[in-house]
Amino acid sequence: MGEIWIKEAERLGKGTIGGAMDSPSAPGRVVWHTTESGHGDASFKNVGQYLINVSAEPHILYDPTTDRLAQYGPLNQSARALRNDGLTRTNRTGKACIQIEVLARAGKPFTGYWKPGKNFKALMRAIRSWGVPDVWPAGALASSYGSGSSRNRTTWATKGGHYGHCNIPGNDHWDPGAISKTAIFAAAGGSNSKPAPSKPSTGSVYTVKAGDTLSGIGAKTGVKWQTIASTNGIKSPYIIKVGQVLKLKASSSKPTVSVTRLNAARKADIPAATGHTTHPADVKVVEAALKAEGLLAAKYAADGSWGTLTDDAYTAFRRKMGYSGSAATGSVGLESLKKLAARHGFTAKA
Repeated sequence: MGEIWIKEAERLGKGTIGGAMDSPSAPGRVVWHTTESGHGDASFKNVGQYLINVSAEPHILYDPTTDRLAQYGPLNQSARALRNDGLTRTNRTGKACIQIEVLARAGKPFTGYWKPGKNFKALMRAIRSWGVPDVWPAGALASSYGSGSSRNRTTWATKGGHYGHCNIPGNDHWDPGAISKTAIFAAAGGSNSKPAPSKPSTGSVYTVKAGDTLSGIGAKTGVKWQTIASTNGIKSPYIIKVGQVLKLKASSSKPTVSVTRLNAARKADIPAATGHTTHPADVKVVEAALKAEGLLAAKYAADGSWGTLTDDAYTAFRRKMGYSGSAATGSVGLESLKKLAARHGFTAKA
């Protein structure tokens, strides 16, 4: 896990702005915004408070002319600077989705006049600690409100790196303008280029090395980081220590849960729940995931029966994911099951 609080940054607000990430197994990313305001200490104070007042806090507020840096909330949780893309909560995409508001205007790219210093380097240090590579996956930034910029959903869901607000699906802003991408990385010093893919390890254990994170170990070994955490009893905030020996479980052994089989079990167990369950193995996998989400009591989380409590817990999970109305109730759907699977290390199929 990367830095959660940047020691060099001032604190703004109450320190809590969002919640857990929806897709923590996806790569980390950064989104650059501009406040469409002036800069300097007066603007820093006024804009900083305004973002709190309208509940649109990013993680970071940065002044490119004074190198002043402030942080609203922890980097391992979501911020509030993006609009959702339908049911996809864009603020909660990736293991980290660091939102940065720069005191500047999109029409006048701040990299043309800024004065980055030690605080900007501290910001980039924190960004890189989450494994965010020095790349811009969506390509070109918008140069004006009417200019085109990619908002590809697949790119956003799967690629780590730096994005402009103009690149985020479900959003229509064009900030941060045509800033210099190379200047961002040059001012940070060093580099964090995307590493070449590692050949998955075939061993049964892994010894933690300096700089390792669970997600990084997962990439090296080919085993989901959630599986490694679960196998070794590691829970949030997912702290590991140098020299710690972790047991690995081959990713091929992860269970596959079928929507068809789940709904057969649901039909058999509701409303009576009289022991007529079909496919209890599928049900037990989902019950364990719902327990991990804090939605199903341990007493009922391994019985393999899709009773009303399990049904209520699954409904609660769908609402947690942004579903509402009839989309949050009734039979299990493949889309929602895939969201649960991504968070808890199993495979979902029709």
